[in-house]
Amino acid sequence: MPRPRKPRNCVCPHRVGFSVVFKPAGTPLKDLGQVQLAHDELEALHLCDGQGKTQEQAGACMGISRGTVQRLLTAARRKVADTLVQQKALTISAGPGQAATDPCTGPTTE
Repeated sequence: MPRPRKPRNCVCPHRVGFSVVFKPAGTPLKDLGQVQLAHDELEALHLCDGQGKTQEQAGACMGISRGTVQRLLTAARRKVADTLVQQKALTISAGPGQAATDPCTGPTTE
């Protein structure tokens, strides 16, 4: 039996708890393949690539280890690249992350 997932703090500036879809313009959603991006993957992408935090800083913000951030970031980048290259729809779903107030008020590394 796998170990239960550790709760994650996700404060991404996107609509938490709602599904969001990004897709190529002019193509109906029903005609596109879909790639599902979990909310914690989006949060790792936002913190590391969007805000320029290190994986260790992002892990502290999310309440998880640096290794878990690395795994989430790798999966998120792969999914976003696949979506853009293959012209698929990217759906963002409420994942195992938890909505929280921003635990990371420190400066970003830029």
